[in-house]
Amino acid sequence: MKQNLALFDLDNTLLAGDSDYNWSLFLISEGLLDAKTHQDRNEQFYQDYKNGCLNITEFLAFQLKPLSEHSKQFLDELHVKYMDKVIRPMMTKKAQTLVDKHKAAGDLCVVITATNSFVTKPIATAYGIEHLLGSDPEMVNGQYTGGVTGVPTYKEGKVIRLNQWLEARGSKLSDYDVSYFYSDSHNDLPLMKLVTNPVAVDADETLAAYAKAQAWPAISLRD
Repeated sequence: MKQNLALFDLDNTLLAGDSDYNWSLFLISEGLLDAKTHQDRNEQFYQDYKNGCLNITEFLAFQLKPLSEHSKQFLDELHVKYMDKVIRPMMTKKAQTLVDKHKAAGDLCVVITATNSFVTKPIATAYGIEHLLGSDPEMVNGQYTGGVTGVPTYKEGKVIRLNQWLEARGSKLSDYDVSYFYSDSHNDLPLMKLVTNPVAVDADETLAAYAKAQAWPAISLRD
């Protein structure tokens, strides 16, 4: 049996919420970020993302700077608390059932998200998905620098990173007769247009209209 490829966006797709936006709120609630200086910028970046005009370079500089201010050990311990307090309540039974269905079919499952891989790798693991493509924070001597390594996985960047990842595995997207991509966001249209089975999940207005015009399936993963 030839293997199929199943790609999943994370925020507002597998999760009933946004892990990136909420990470900043969590750091504020933990007293690690100043609410006054961070909350408004966090909100503005989130609106820019939803409007499709996010400057990904500026956003990642904003989002990754706090990682550079703490040790990896402290951050990992903090993330365990974040998972329990914020993320697990966003994980839905319907999303887990969908992932389990693809895994049971033997599909190659990958989370592909614009959110940085420090925040998202444990979430993908919690869903039972081994492979994650996220925007990768730079590390030097075991410490985050606040910089980024490689191409951010945003818009066309998702296509670039997926192609690089598949090439490293000795394959390409066209090798898969069936490829799925589940997403809520019009920002993911560059990749959705390339797979054989794009699926709109709790889609934003722009994606919902496009999916309807293309007769793509539309589903909800909210419990």
